[in-house]
Amino acid sequence: MNFNLPERKRKSMGIDMGPLMDMVFILLIFFVVTSTFTRETGVDVTKPQAQTASALNKENLMIAITREGSIHVNERQVDVAALRDVLQQSVQKNPEREAVIIADENAVTGMLVKVIDICTLSGVKKVSIAAQVK
Repeated sequence: MNFNLPERKRKSMGIDMGPLMDMVFILLIFFVVTSTFTRETGVDVTKPQAQTASALNKENLMIAITREGSIHVNERQVDVAALRDVLQQSVQKNPEREAVIIADENAVTGMLVKVIDICTLSGVKKVSIAAQVK
């Protein structure tokens, strides 16, 4: 028996890229939005608490001191000798730039004093110490 039925056209098998691209863009938006909430200095620092803490300008030079004693300036680790050069270059670009020291509450006090001294010797007009509102 021969039935003369028309042959069906074969659809080519392929992956629909539309939903995949939608998912990629959703993930991209998610990562862009969440990346704006990163830490200021790029290192994990537990700030001490203070009742008189207030917000400062984001254009300040951020200097972090970890509990291990390492120093980070704008997410880049530097040693004590290089800190002064970094600060002097920053002050040359903007003489009114202020420095904010974000020291871990368990950091050695001597390192904090040394960093404040280097800031002053480098020509930074105002040095602040970051704290969380209690």
